[in-house]
Amino acid sequence: MDHTFDKNYWDDIWSGERASAMSTSDPNPHLVGQVGNLKPGSAIDAGCGAGAEAIWLASAGWSVTAVDVSEAALAYGEHRAAEAGAGDRVQWVQADLSTWEPGQRYDLVTTHYAHPAIPQLEFYRRIASWVAPHGTLLIVGHLHHDSTHQHRHGHESEYGDQPPAEASSTVRAITALLDPQTWQIVTAEESQRTMTGPGGHETTTHDVVVRATRRN
Repeated sequence: MDHTFDKNYWDDIWSGERASAMSTSDPNPHLVGQVGNLKPGSAIDAGCGAGAEAIWLASAGWSVTAVDVSEAALAYGEHRAAEAGAGDRVQWVQADLSTWEPGQRYDLVTTHYAHPAIPQLEFYRRIASWVAPHGTLLIVGHLHHDSTHQHRHGHESEYGDQPPAEASSTVRAITALLDPQTWQIVTAEESQRTMTGPGGHETTTHDVVVRATRRN
């Protein structure tokens, strides 16, 4: 089933019945594990949703720009940041990541399961260009997998048990975007983890995680 991940799609998601549960999620554990030891600086969370990762970064000392196409998602994020005492360290930007440009480079560029209205690899290529020299790129995405398995991250009624090909990728495809003369690959892994959702229901999510440092 094809999807158009445009503003209308994401506004429907963040205005729907599952939005409240999605807005209380914890920060992605891959972010915590990969970024926890880095020196804080400027960061951008591309496709921030309700801001769990952006708020975690702000609480760790980063100056964060959090971007999402959905105004409803950003409203959740702003409210949550204020409750966490991090409201003054996050700039919330409503923008279409398939066309928007930040006008600066960042010490950390990260994204977590974001799907704008362009091909997934093109999106990753775009955000990689926003990394400052010696900065870090961290991509956490849905793993493309040909066999049937459970894979849910907040859009299960649209995706079924597995996200569509246009919303998933592999380590090989992502790292192929990164010229080794420009990038040092730090992490390139495909993994799975068990998540507990509403009502204690457990699901297995399959992730692709790529972390790279820009050489210059």
